[in-house]
Amino acid sequence: MSETNGVFFLNPFYVRMYRFKNQLKKLDMRTVITLICLLPILGWSNPEKKIKNDIDKVVVYQQGAQIERSGYYTISKGVTELIFEGISGQIDPATIQINATGNCVILDSKHEVIYPEPVSPNNQNSEIPLKIKKEISLLQDSLFNMKYDLMELQNQINVLNSQKRIIEQNGTIKGEGKVNDSIALLREALSLYYEQMNTINSKLLKLDRTKSVLLTDQNRMNNRLSALNNYNQNNQFVPQKPTLPIHQIRLTLQADEATKGKVKFTYLVSGAGWTPLYDLRSSQNDATIDLTYKAQVYQNTGVDWDRTILNLSTNNPYANKTKPNLNPWFLNYYTYQNNTQTQPKAERKRADFAYNDVAEPGRLYATEDVAEEATALSAEQFMTTVEQLISVEYAINLPYTIKSDGKQNMVLVKTANLSTDYVYYTVPKIDPSVFLVAQITNLDDLNLIPGKATIFHDGSFIGNTYVNPEIMSDTMELSLGKTNNIKVKRHLLKNDMKEKVVGDKIEKTYAYRIEIKNHNRKTVRLIIEDQIPVSRNKEIEVEIDDISKAELNEVNGILKWQEKVKPSELKTLDLKYTIRYQRDKPINLAQN
Repeated sequence: MSETNGVFFLNPFYVRMYRFKNQLKKLDMRTVITLICLLPILGWSNPEKKIKNDIDKVVVYQQGAQIERSGYYTISKGVTELIFEGISGQIDPATIQINATGNCVILDSKHEVIYPEPVSPNNQNSEIPLKIKKEISLLQDSLFNMKYDLMELQNQINVLNSQKRIIEQNGTIKGEGKVNDSIALLREALSLYYEQMNTINSKLLKLDRTKSVLLTDQNRMNNRLSALNNYNQNNQFVPQKPTLPIHQIRLTLQADEATKGKVKFTYLVSGAGWTPLYDLRSSQNDATIDLTYKAQVYQNTGVDWDRTILNLSTNNPYANKTKPNLNPWFLNYYTYQNNTQTQPKAERKRADFAYNDVAEPGRLYATEDVAEEATALSAEQFMTTVEQLISVEYAINLPYTIKSDGKQNMVLVKTANLSTDYVYYTVPKIDPSVFLVAQITNLDDLNLIPGKATIFHDGSFIGNTYVNPEIMSDTMELSLGKTNNIKVKRHLLKNDMKEKVVGDKIEKTYAYRIEIKNHNRKTVRLIIEDQIPVSRNKEIEVEIDDISKAELNEVNGILKWQEKVKPSELKTLDLKYTIRYQRDKPINLAQN
């Protein structure tokens, strides 16, 4: 307290302390204890620091992806909470793994979701101009009203057409009944027909003209509305997007002294994956096929992968990893019970769905220009194959940018030269066409997975096929299309056809001839397949009379000829067999 010109002034500090002391007197003891307990939370909580972090690498699985991010930190002595943002909303928190360097101890790590306050529409920077807004609104209103005007017109046209049909179908107008015997009735009918049909046709003409004008206006308005919407999109005049939640990873560190280091963490996200795509380029003059192995990478995780190193893995982290176990299979006689209860319809539908459920251009960042004379490098030269215990991983040491838009981005995996044998193949019983087939061997070392393939032969597009390396075979066959240089014809030899009754059995003999003509300038290897019926009943007998030295599969009855046909050579193959069966029991011979 001080005195100036006879006026006393109180020190502000003492004034505040006096007021605080009087307020404490008004509080009960329970309130004071509560305030004391809240002091550490309100004023002495651990300091927080937001750490800038970037994506270092992404391992893309067939379903899902593993994101690897890192950031550098500097903390003081004590306990500090580090906050890492930029995390995808499709994160699986259970898969978070964290490693850190520096003289500190990791106390805790967790995933949190922060819901920010929505931004007011008035703060939107890219607001659509008011003039365009009004025009869009007017167009939408006009189109709405025009739709019902057109419906009303169409209804009137339908009514008039119905009246017209009634008049035309009337018996009097058609000349049926007594009208043929009375000139007066005929004159009256013709007058009514003339008057009514002219009136209806005149109204229909006016309505059609009005409808045509309305449709023209509607088309013009739709075009204008589309142009305005495109203008808005091109100028980023889009409605404000809703405020999305912010996903964070919080890491609590304790240090005995000020320290710094690097934090690296990984986690799994859904909404990403890749599918294989193959290009097969063949030439009849070369005994190899060039395979281009590509990957269509997509992601819709909410975070762009900007200039990121990609690894492609054939693993699927969402696939079942549990080893199956067999239970004992007990046999016993079945006791029939008349149980009328059936499986509910909804459960049957779910069961059917379970059986039918089938689990199908990134931008390469160039760091420097290449001289015109230099040959451009291929992405394959930066790829390393890493074979793991249950999968294969292709490490591509190039930065790719994959936007979070769900679009397919093409990534080159590798190329290979495949040893190939070309053979012609035909099944004249089904189709007399001859197909060129490439038989590819030694695919095990390529670690391919099932996928679509595009086929090119001698520089021309042939079509699409499906590569399935999971088939247990040493050779994969690819059909390259039909050829017109080899003609095959299969016809029935009627003179050798026989049918007779022997005792209680019918005996039928079938005979066919396959003719092959090679119009190529060189010898070709041709595989011809046909079949004989296979009996599943001891009362039905099948006797082979002639198969022209074909290879016979006795299980399925398939016949295979492997022939070398010289240029301009005509080769014939005969097929003859006899079927015996009970004459009072018909059998299925339709496939002959």
